[in-house]
Amino acid sequence: MAGRSSSSSSSFRLLDLVRPFVPLLPEVREPDGRRVPFRRKLACTAAALFAFLACSQLPLYGLHRAAAAGGGADPFYWVRAILASNRGTVMELGITPVVTAGTLVQLLVDSNLVRADSSNPDDRALLSAAQKLLSIVITAGEATAYVLSGAYGSVGVLGAGNAVLVVLQLVLGGMVAIFLDELLQKGYGFGSGISLFTAANTCEGVVTRALSPATVDRGRGAEFVGAVTAAAHLLATRASKLSAVREAFFRGGGGGGLPDLRGLAATCAVFLAAVYLQGVRVALPVRPRNAPRGHRGGAYIVRLLYTSGMPVVLLSSAVSSLYLVSQALYRRFGGSLLVDLLGKWTPDAAVPVGGIAYYVTAPASAASAAANPLHAAMYVAFVLAACAALSRAWVVVSGSSSRDVARRLREQQMVMPGMREASMQRELERYIPAAAALGGVCVGALTVAADLMGAVGSGAGMLLAVTTVYQCYEAFEKEKTY
Repeated sequence: MAGRSSSSSSSFRLLDLVRPFVPLLPEVREPDGRRVPFRRKLACTAAALFAFLACSQLPLYGLHRAAAAGGGADPFYWVRAILASNRGTVMELGITPVVTAGTLVQLLVDSNLVRADSSNPDDRALLSAAQKLLSIVITAGEATAYVLSGAYGSVGVLGAGNAVLVVLQLVLGGMVAIFLDELLQKGYGFGSGISLFTAANTCEGVVTRALSPATVDRGRGAEFVGAVTAAAHLLATRASKLSAVREAFFRGGGGGGLPDLRGLAATCAVFLAAVYLQGVRVALPVRPRNAPRGHRGGAYIVRLLYTSGMPVVLLSSAVSSLYLVSQALYRRFGGSLLVDLLGKWTPDAAVPVGGIAYYVTAPASAASAAANPLHAAMYVAFVLAACAALSRAWVVVSGSSSRDVARRLREQQMVMPGMREASMQRELERYIPAAAALGGVCVGALTVAADLMGAVGSGAGMLLAVTTVYQCYEAFEKEKTY
């Protein structure tokens, strides 16, 4: 009896706790065995992007006008483009819940805290359900934390009814992001929702800040928000063209003001750098094991940006969570040593001015970095080191390490010419770990450069946009061959 009881307890898995929730979770069905037609994939991708962008422009109902407009500085400004978040809208949370849940599940599986067999369809379905359930829980938790931390004003001023309504809208927006991502992941569209939504958010932000016809009044009369629109207006209305050109290039002041042509030029430079880095790669020759002599075979491509923009996505998600926790604690326990060490904020809890939250936040401009070199140095060191470490970790967690790649090649009956199967992993280890670490540093450097140069949008967001567009192009070309 004791032996039977012991055997029963040892067979229990943490993953089995998800099983009772599986029938309750909404699910996008897998395609019914047949390949999804190219036009249907294109239509589903376009519909998913349209739904996401619509939610990104839909303001939260129940907020006071100042809160809805985002009155005051935005502490999440630097990570919104990467996390596909839009302040004061239904898509306030962006892809943060999806990224956080996916990372946690991968870490739990990789550390064997959650035992699962990836070759077992039942286990794969449970892992997918666990990630979805965790995404929903994180969405509800973050939505509640946003409201309680005072992101939209104090709950007393907002009112209990409006507070609940805002939480429900944020949860709805998070659910839309979760299921749109699942729709694309199941093969109904191109790429993943995380990449597509980040790319769309970045491109929309750049186009808006370049061409927006909206006007603001900073005490000097109405000014166009869009950098190109403002430049055209200044050249048309100013008598002194030199003065008009100077203001068109430097009206932002490098401190988070209105977009200007200097920031647009920096954006183009960062975009070109991202395109160049995307093309740096090493091709390792492979061929079928039983291929006849003279068979040309193919190549396994190891890109410099081996993990793409995932390091900075993970970093931004972690920093966003740090801001949220630090803000909530500082509002209630400000003055405590540990709370102040985590982050000190301005009286309206809008901008970090001390602690860890301050030093992991990008300087507002190159001038601000020069005025406070310690802050700039610590920020640069943090981003570069964190991106390199997260890139190396993601290779292991996502199953793209040298060992995993060598195993997949063996399963596909592929070999490297002139090498034994046991030598393939050693050959891959010459490239993959180095590409992961160096690629992470390059992604971090591009992010820092974009922030300090005042680019319209973040370097990481543009890198993700370039990577996503390139992957979609490859997917289009592949689909056309079928």
